[in-house]
Amino acid sequence: MSSKHFRRWSPAILAAIALTTFATPAVAAPAYPVTSNLFAGIAQSLRDPSAPPPGVNVASCEPSAAHTRPVVLITGTFGNMTDDWAGLGPTLANAGYCVYSTPIGGAPKSVLQTIGRVPDSAQQISSLVDRVRSETGAAQVDLIGHSQGGLIGEYYLKLLGGASKVHSFVGLSPTTHGTTLAGLAYLAKAFPGGEALVGAACPACADQIVGSPVVRAVGDGPIAQSDVDYTVIETRNEFVVTPAGSAAFIDEPGVHNLWVQDTCPADLADHAGLSYSKTVYGLVGNALDPAHAEPVHC
Repeated sequence: MSSKHFRRWSPAILAAIALTTFATPAVAAPAYPVTSNLFAGIAQSLRDPSAPPPGVNVASCEPSAAHTRPVVLITGTFGNMTDDWAGLGPTLANAGYCVYSTPIGGAPKSVLQTIGRVPDSAQQISSLVDRVRSETGAAQVDLIGHSQGGLIGEYYLKLLGGASKVHSFVGLSPTTHGTTLAGLAYLAKAFPGGEALVGAACPACADQIVGSPVVRAVGDGPIAQSDVDYTVIETRNEFVVTPAGSAAFIDEPGVHNLWVQDTCPADLADHAGLSYSKTVYGLVGNALDPAHAEPVHC
């Protein structure tokens, strides 16, 4: 085509050709919105603390060929399904997982949950795992527990016979070896009304103290159960489960103990914010599906 003919075309036509030729294809939005941080998650949960975050507890979810095992999320102390899992929950659902959780350790309509006895909460998780397996037809599930949720998962696997029903366990700063009441009081400040519950009003707090009967029961002999793949993820900005690392990690053969900052040194996630860290999203995805592990983007 000659330059003479090209000059006759109107600017509008040229613009349309440029857009058609060079425009970047639109990227489909995620199916479920992902909340960016804990404080936004808390604000979202105030509307209905018993409601799951987007993508969690979706009715009639069928495990995909790529992700055959459903994922069960276990909340941490003072947390509910939404303020703890409004980041990681929909992220996993958008990746094709069937994701489940349940209110534990407190009244479902209460903003502050996961404050009841650890053994009782572990029984609730046992019931949820059985229901999820029945509804989805999956032989096993994967467990992800944050803070006390990690200890609950460890208790369930070791003391309630859950190991045969679980393929992988991921603990986000679990209170494996216990913590101090001061650490839990510090955590409580992140949740509206949490400080008032520390002590007698929070049986779960007593269960997580170093040397408690629950901590001793989990730590008596090997913690990691055979045929379950364990990964523990911790942050160097830890302020609850201290000393950082040694209080959460399971120092046993085959357990993958990971620091967030070993992957992304600039990640500022602290204990309460681990379930909203993009680094954690990547580490969790690789832990659940190591055969298809991908680089973690900071």
